[in-house]
Amino acid sequence: MSKSTTIYWNPLAPDQRTRWTPIKGLEGMAEEIILSIDPDTGEYTRLTRFLPGADTSAFGGKIHAYPEEVFIVSGRLYDQAFNRWLEAGDYASRPPGERHGPFKTDVGCVVLGVSFPNRVVGGKRT
Repeated sequence: MSKSTTIYWNPLAPDQRTRWTPIKGLEGMAEEIILSIDPDTGEYTRLTRFLPGADTSAFGGKIHAYPEEVFIVSGRLYDQAFNRWLEAGDYASRPPGERHGPFKTDVGCVVLGVSFPNRVVGGKRT
């Protein structure tokens, strides 16, 4: 099977507000909307919205065993692991095992993320 498909729509439009769901453990700080997913591989594309004032410092940084790509759509987000403010247009292609976060934002931020949780690297699942 492959990732789900859809016709054009605008997940940022006010009438789509109810499709955003709080991220478990980050309620009141971040929410997500899944844009596309492959139920067989688990690969997905989503938007994550960090609400103004969000600060995930209490949860520490994160490391995934799989690669992912991120693109800052709007706002700004501080990534403590890189001691860097990310702004609209910033992009990263993270290899498996790369530490990122914790994150904070003063004005809010929307991030496009593409994750590959079942990606095989070097003959091993990552």
